[in-house]
Amino acid sequence: MNSPARAAALWVGICAVAVGGILPAAATERRPAAPPAGVEEAVEQMVADGFPGVVAYARRGEGESRTAAGLADTATGERARPDQRFRIASNTKSFVSTVLLQLEGEGRLSLDDSVDTWLPGVVRGNGNDGTVITVRKLLNHTSGIYDPTNEPEFFAPYLERHDRDYVYTPREVIARAVRHEPTGWAYSNTNYLLAGLVIEAVTQRSAPSEIHRRIIAPLGLKDTSFPVTDPRIHGPHLHGYDLEGNDVTRFSPSYDWTAGAMISTVGDLARFHRALFTGTLLRPAQQRELLTTVQFPDDEQYGLGVRLMDVTCGSGPGGKVIRAWVTDGAGPGFTSVSLTTADGERQLVLAGNVFDLGAHLKKTRPFPLTHALEKARTAVVCD
Repeated sequence: MNSPARAAALWVGICAVAVGGILPAAATERRPAAPPAGVEEAVEQMVADGFPGVVAYARRGEGESRTAAGLADTATGERARPDQRFRIASNTKSFVSTVLLQLEGEGRLSLDDSVDTWLPGVVRGNGNDGTVITVRKLLNHTSGIYDPTNEPEFFAPYLERHDRDYVYTPREVIARAVRHEPTGWAYSNTNYLLAGLVIEAVTQRSAPSEIHRRIIAPLGLKDTSFPVTDPRIHGPHLHGYDLEGNDVTRFSPSYDWTAGAMISTVGDLARFHRALFTGTLLRPAQQRELLTTVQFPDDEQYGLGVRLMDVTCGSGPGGKVIRAWVTDGAGPGFTSVSLTTADGERQLVLAGNVFDLGAHLKKTRPFPLTHALEKARTAVVCD
């Protein structure tokens, strides 16, 4: 695993404002429903397996449910609730790819533009060449640009000097990346820092403000935010922990920026992905590009900020395979996954409040071992 987001993928494996000519659909009337059989048990099992708290959203058709188990705050004993916020980490990437696809739909850029077209000279040296890396290659992780967030020394200000407020700028992280030779196809947070800078070069506005203007505000995601340097989570939220139970909720999101700095809830993330995967946010051509995947060697199929998963229902020759689109995220204190079936009819969004960055950097498992996620996924997707 070469990033916290890939650690989240391992966890998965283990277990009305017009924008760009697209109008978000009017809110569909959804009815509260009991969680699909097995979801509550899976959430409770995750707590038993070592997550202090777990929150989940599930939808089948128009019936949706929210559930929680365990503690949001181990110090006070506050119970976990489904409306509480958490850091969504690399789930942020699908927001970023959506904005760039909208900009392409408006004719303001092409995904086949080189990085150098918009960021002259930023990707250069040691074999890195921004004139041949395209925006598309950033979004599907085929640029080969190195990811310095895999280095223990990168996180020394936070983990060794205990300065949780320490700020990296995106350009500092990118400068560290291009000191290294290209790595070949590999998941790299640097790709999405560059993508954020492309958004700013095209729009002349900050990337967080464009995400707010184009996605958060139109969809009414009232519990979703994009902090840049603020290390706190404001409002009702889960606290995040490492494997030793230390509270790591306070943590500067600056190093992650457009690769993973956002905060949301299971309900808001579900609403965004429902809009995204049912074609509400993008024109048809860009929707096709979003879902066009590349096959990584011995790994998943990755689209533009999203990945494709096959969920097997049943066993033996009668087993049925359901295709689903997935995003996930892992960063200090939090691990989460969002899944939407390809037909848009079923969703699962689930978050647990443990991710041990120090363990991850040592290449050991950064969250409690559990197979409950697989149970929750099957409960939602399979009949």
